[in-house]
Amino acid sequence: MDKRMKKQRKQQQPSIFVARKGTQLPNTAANSKCCRENHSHIKYNLFHVLALMERWALVSGLRGDLDLYEQIQSDLQMRRGTAHLFVLGDMIGPNPKCDALLKRLRRPQRSDLHPHCIYGWLEEQLLSLHGYRGEAKAEKLQRQSEDSGVQWLRQAKNPEHLNWLASLQFGLIELDCGLIHGSSADVSDELKETTSPLILLDRLTRLDVNRLFTARGGRQFRLQLTGGRIRSRVKDHVREQCHEQPVPRRSVIGIGSGANYTLYDPASDRVEFLSVNKRTKSSRQVGGFQG
Repeated sequence: MDKRMKKQRKQQQPSIFVARKGTQLPNTAANSKCCRENHSHIKYNLFHVLALMERWALVSGLRGDLDLYEQIQSDLQMRRGTAHLFVLGDMIGPNPKCDALLKRLRRPQRSDLHPHCIYGWLEEQLLSLHGYRGEAKAEKLQRQSEDSGVQWLRQAKNPEHLNWLASLQFGLIELDCGLIHGSSADVSDELKETTSPLILLDRLTRLDVNRLFTARGGRQFRLQLTGGRIRSRVKDHVREQCHEQPVPRRSVIGIGSGANYTLYDPASDRVEFLSVNKRTKSSRQVGGFQG
């Protein structure tokens, strides 16, 4: 009887939502030692949440250009206030310094803002060519690229880099934001300013996020989906049913590619589009802040 009552009390304890979506820590403790461990874990995750509220830098399309990456790192250091760097794919490319760039991403220098990387369309094609994606053989790349580009990917056989690229995630969810190279539908999915609002809403809903950062289109933009409702009707041979679903305010943000990158402030929900000029080693603002 006592064991059953203890079990019921344990099941009734509340959970605490911390850090990423779906992460829950049970607020239970069988003894003081366990209690101390749980509280230290909670403090750590709350610290993680507060840290994520600092400004982010979002980059894509480096395509093996180590010099460009170093210039972006220098620009971020001069600006200060940026705590997190996300590289949303297309890191590889037919550049002589591609191998050096991948080494730098995997083992950042002490002065670097630590990069959090996910794979993009080019990485997907490379892994397909080398058998990391089952039967897929990068047909899209062979249709869209010149023979030299395909040949370069075939020759890129550094097992260390291939294994690292294969270990990268499709996307990340931080706070209420989804970070993906393409979209939640596919790594090759291009979202643009002209994309239908229904498609944008579908891509957001699949991840259950309020903001989706995408890089596949290579453009810098922010599209706001104002709050509203979606009405749908389902009719069968018996009757017709009507459904109404509320839609919160959401955004899709294109972060740009190559020398064009984006800063995001989660605390204020503000976006800044920037561009690095490699020749003059300076940066310029593109479009400014957007609320």
